[in-house]
Order: sequence, then C-alpha cells, then structure tokens
Amino acid sequence: METLTEWVEHLPLVDHHCHSVLGTSPDEAGFGAWLTEAPAPATGAEAFDSALGLAVRRWCPPVLDLPAHSPARTYLTRRAELGPTEVTRRMLAASGTAVLLVDHGLRGAQLMAPAELATTAGTPVGELVRLETVAEAVADAEPSPGEYPDAVAAEISHRSSAAVGCKSILAYRHGFDLDPSRPDPAAVRGAAERWLADREAGERLTDPVLLRHALWCGVDTGLPLQLHTGLGDPDEDLHRANPILLTNFARATVDTGVPLVLLHCWPYHREAAWLAHVFPHVHLDIGLAATYVGPRAGAVLAETLELAPFGKLLYSSDAYGLPELYLVAARGFRRALAEVLGAWVDAGDATSSDARRIAAMITADNAGTLYRLPGR
Repeated sequence: METLTEWVEHLPLVDHHCHSVLGTSPDEAGFGAWLTEAPAPATGAEAFDSALGLAVRRWCPPVLDLPAHSPARTYLTRRAELGPTEVTRRMLAASGTAVLLVDHGLRGAQLMAPAELATTAGTPVGELVRLETVAEAVADAEPSPGEYPDAVAAEISHRSSAAVGCKSILAYRHGFDLDPSRPDPAAVRGAAERWLADREAGERLTDPVLLRHALWCGVDTGLPLQLHTGLGDPDEDLHRANPILLTNFARATVDTGVPLVLLHCWPYHREAAWLAHVFPHVHLDIGLAATYVGPRAGAVLAETLELAPFGKLLYSSDAYGLPELYLVAARGFRRALAEVLGAWVDAGDATSSDARRIAAMITADNAGTLYRLPGR
C-alpha cells in the first residue's frame, strides 16, 4: 500500500491562483529577477542564494535532464538550449497540476496568452478578472466622470461572463484600512472627476473610493473574489495588507454569499485562518508564502490548519514568469501537506483515511467546488 507521502505525490492539483509564463528565455540576471519580490535582486548565481533558489536547483534540473543541485549557470545553459516552450511543457507536467486559474492582468503582454499557456502545458486554463486593471482600461478610454461608474461595472460584468473568478490588489493600491461599504454613486462620480481630470494614460488607480467601487463591482458578479493579502513587493505597506483589516468587509458581504478568497496571507496566515473559521464565505491559501519559505512550508501550513476548516484551504502556486515556480510550489506544498498530515496520523490525531481525504480536499476538491469547475 502506498505511504501517505507517496499518495500525496500523485494527487492532481488545482492551482486556483497563478499567472502565465515568459514566452522567451531570460538571461542570467533576468532569471534571477523572477526569483524574488525585491525590485533590485542579487545578480548572477547570487540570485539562487535563497530558500526559493535552492528549491529551484533541487527540483528543476532533473526535469531538464541534469542532476539535482546542478550549478545555476549549468542549469540556465541547459534551459536556454531547450527553449521556453519545452521548459514550460516539462515543468507543468512534472508539477502534476491538472487545472490552472490564471490572473493575466499583470504585464500580460510579456507573457504567454492564456490559450497559448493551455496548449503548451496541456492543461485547462480558467481566467481571473483583475478588477483594478479593468478599471484602468476603462479610464484609458477617457469616459466622462458621469459615464465612468457604469462603464467600469459593465466591463467587469462582461469580462466575468467568461471567467471563473475576480481578483483585487487593493492591498497594493491602498491597503485594507478603508471604509468597507459600497460607495455612494455621487461619491464615485466625484472621485472619478478628480482622477480623470489630470490622469495620463496608464496611470494606476489608487483612489480609495474608486477602488471600493471596483471591489463591489467584483462582488456583484457573484464569482469568487480573490484578495491579495500579506507578503508582496515593496509597492505595498505590509501592515496594511493584514487580512484582519478585512473583517468589516467580510461582515458587509456575508449575506451576498460571494466567496472571499484570501491569497498568500503570510505572515498573517493565522489571522486569515481565523477569518475563514468564523465567516462562512471566507476561504484562503498560503500560495506565495509556501513557495518562498522553502523547507519551512510545513510549519506555515500547520499554523494555518490550527483554525482554518479543512474545506476552506486551497492550493495555489502564484507562479509568475518562470514555469519553474509551478514545479517548486507543487513539490513544496505536497511535502508540507504530507509532513503535517503524517504527523497527525503518527500521533493518533487522525486516521490514514482521514489524512488522505483532507489532502484530496486541499489539493483539488475544495477549489473544484468553489469555482464550479467542470468534472469536479
């Protein structure tokens, strides 16, 4: 009979939040820039001197016919020989990912289009609507302030008709410490007038009233609403990305039945777990965190499961740019899941059948139910 670790290794994954990958091969410095959330990463081999860099060198070289832990430059040479399409195909296949739900609203022009990613990976791809990107695209069309609110609502509704969920980066653009209620239409028109008056094409949306408007337009779609929380790049103020600040928004939306899905969460994964514990429509993952903390992913997962109901936790990679990140995330999460659940079984706190059922929920079944995926 398979051990729990072996069984978890073969479970298909539904990656409920990720991004696409580069369609070209980056040079050494470029590759290193995708291994960090920092704006000015270390260059050359030094870019691999992190928990994430070590994980790439452990798990990815064998997929490209090299020994595990191959030197960074050896690995990058082999990677360039194979080319981005073949590297992506191999990495996604090795990850065991069955479905990808993709946010293509961040620098999408640099990345494979979702349809190309699906073909290359041989994996179904569902799309997530990035609310702030849609609002900015509407503003680029130069509507009048009076037209702007309805135009944003209509465009979000239109794009959502072919999507599986929405996503907000409110944590980056302002933080969660704002009025959680739906803004008054007059307030939205007034804010739009101020923003559009001096706006240049491409200017980011940061006005709190207009951010709330876009957020509530996402709620109105009825689709699961993902919110980036916790760690990220320096564009955000980390203390304002604490999901506990979303408590009043959770209260304001509970009667809508729209699922709120908290992404990443670290170092506030315990706060996020409490929100999922007490609100019926709140769900969470530890996606980006599990990838970056490396061998400590088991500790983060164990702390999350102290309070989070097993049916509320989802798997995500938050892979972006490099297909290696899909594989590293999958390997790290499977290892963490087997470690945590295995310890429960060894201690007599769960049966082996319980552990396997919980693992199947977290890796795929919860996301399949939440996003109403075909065949799940």
